[in-house]
Amino acid sequence: MRDAIIMAAPNGARKTKADHATLPVSIVDTVSEAALCHAAGASALHAHVRGSQDEHLLDVGLYRELLQEMATRVPDMLVQVTSEAVGIYTSAQQVECIKALNPQMASMALREISSDFTEPEYTRQFFAWCLQNDVHIQHIVYSAEELQKFLDYRDAGIIPASHRCILFVLGRYRADFQSRVDDLTPFLQHDLDALDWFVCAFGHQEQQCVLAAIEAGGHARIGFENNLYLPNGELAENTAELVSSLVETLAERECRPASGEQARQLLGVRNA
Repeated sequence: MRDAIIMAAPNGARKTKADHATLPVSIVDTVSEAALCHAAGASALHAHVRGSQDEHLLDVGLYRELLQEMATRVPDMLVQVTSEAVGIYTSAQQVECIKALNPQMASMALREISSDFTEPEYTRQFFAWCLQNDVHIQHIVYSAEELQKFLDYRDAGIIPASHRCILFVLGRYRADFQSRVDDLTPFLQHDLDALDWFVCAFGHQEQQCVLAAIEAGGHARIGFENNLYLPNGELAENTAELVSSLVETLAERECRPASGEQARQLLGVRNA
């Protein structure tokens, strides 16, 4: 029976309680939702923090508060902080946040840190710092072309060869923000055997997309950041319900969710 990592993404940068009443915005609510997701089978949290007006922030102090609360309340769950720009932050500000925080795990969109692939040396310096400080990076790509850029950057030494974790985002640039299972196909044309790859998917086919990824050897990131609906079309109560639904379906396919420690070892994440 295969173990698959499930990463919960319960809020993201853009949605608010106007989108769903239970969407967590505060640190307290985010940690509470993370605990529910962990109990349902998620071994990692993809974390965002918000400001007083519910706006997206890259704030070292708030991240530290979140990480401390997670360590206290959900110590067995890995925490990945986002560095997402959301059209607000420059690559320099993203780097400054990650360096000041020095987290165990962070996600980074390759197109953002590299300024649309125009600053390879700046990119190399930052990822060299991550390697030296044992910060686990999940590289985010939005197309098979960006995946090829990632592979080319690794071959060129711009991204360290040991950086093998990557997230494929499906549906982000569809007009209707609705991903399809066949959106995964172009990524699968590449040799992924040496990578720890995940999929997240916008829209109502989120579970179908991440199931296809798991069956192909990948892992899943799911949650209200990308989708609010269960596979049957009903509005989910929270991200934990999406996790529970995925775990139930995985059991039917002889697959089980990895524990936090299993995920840590598989991904090579440092201890706190």
